[in-house]
Amino acid sequence: MDSDSLYLDIDFVGTSGIILSPEQKAALQTSLVILRNENKFSKVYLWGKILGIKEDYFIAQGTGKDEFVGRKTFYSKDCVHWGLLPPPTPEMKAQSKLAKGRFTGDPAYEFEHTETKKTGEGEDATEEEETITIKEEDRLSTVIAEIDEDVKIVPRAAFVKYPTGQVVANRSFEGLTVSEASKLGSYMHFREPYRLNEKSLLEKANLEKSIDFLDTLEEDIPRGSWSLQFERGSALVSLRSLLWLGYTFYHVPGSRRFGSVYVGLGERNLDLPFML
Repeated sequence: MDSDSLYLDIDFVGTSGIILSPEQKAALQTSLVILRNENKFSKVYLWGKILGIKEDYFIAQGTGKDEFVGRKTFYSKDCVHWGLLPPPTPEMKAQSKLAKGRFTGDPAYEFEHTETKKTGEGEDATEEEETITIKEEDRLSTVIAEIDEDVKIVPRAAFVKYPTGQVVANRSFEGLTVSEASKLGSYMHFREPYRLNEKSLLEKANLEKSIDFLDTLEEDIPRGSWSLQFERGSALVSLRSLLWLGYTFYHVPGSRRFGSVYVGLGERNLDLPFML
């Protein structure tokens, strides 16, 4: 959700139970402008909130002109002071999967995971316990990256890719029509594409390289992992993820207004295959 229109756009996700108090709105509007100016970002987005046992983490992301490169993630517990999260490494991702339970709200908290390893064979075999500690700050960074990878979406043609590889906002984008907004194929994952290279030559011939450089939602597996609904007649369309419960995308058809926000526990819905 673009911080420039936060005060108005937050109402678009109110039906999903996502609400900010007047104090939080005021604090975010001020602190996110300061965050953008201090780091010289082109855009700052309110990414959402991850709920903790003791305290919650408000998450913001800043980008340069290229939306794909150099994205930085920050967290705050009071909507005023922001701390930079480290980018997740392969080691951090592997260890974070071992942490169980909810976030506590303390970035310095360490989860402990104990593994039993066998050494030797036969009668000489011995068992040793190894304890792995996972810092909550690292786990937080990893979960945010996973949510972005799995469900961060944008409308088709909202961004263009230059021949140089740079991805920028499309100034010619005037919004999806109501008919287009009702189709999952009109929404794209905002990440490096997985399945684009799997398309046939005929399918690729019908694509526009500058705007069709991302995977669409209609190809998601399992099918049915998105809930699309029109609200306020057809003046607003909302998509909610069933894989990451708490992720909501909104778009006002016929306008440039769109965005997304996540408010949840930071846990993937492992029961999704049984819900469909």
